[in-house]
Amino acid sequence: MTVDSDTTAALAEVIAQEEELRFDGFGYDDAYVAGAHMIDLARSRNQAIAVSIMFGAQRVFHAARAGTRVENDLWLERKIRTVTSYAQSTYRVGLSFRARGADFRTTNWHEPNDYAPFGGGFPIRVGELLVGVAAVSGLAEADDHALVVEGLRAVRRG
Repeated sequence: MTVDSDTTAALAEVIAQEEELRFDGFGYDDAYVAGAHMIDLARSRNQAIAVSIMFGAQRVFHAARAGTRVENDLWLERKIRTVTSYAQSTYRVGLSFRARGADFRTTNWHEPNDYAPFGGGFPIRVGELLVGVAAVSGLAEADDHALVVEGLRAVRRG
């Protein structure tokens, strides 16, 4: 099986982003800054999105823009489960399956309707420790992923 160069390049970029976006600390105020930044960006772009940030089982940030529906919240839950299970961004999980020619729905041990290997869920790490998940739903998978990255980078910039 041949992996297309776009998938390989996207996978390498996502892995680099996960390495870049490790924090020395990430608390409740950081979650608010990241989530609010994502919502502000979506507002400025007239995008309908929902955002959730979790610390373990605690939802520490949630907001939704006009035009979203309950289905966006269901997607957020699926993305959060995927990041928690794989300890990787949802985009990375999906790209990894595609890169090896595997179908996520049939080649993993999860109930496929409870997980989402599509962009928009991102691990929040303090050093090596997975402390939370940031997730966006409402856009195309690459755009959901990019928005989460932008929000977490806002925390890095301070």
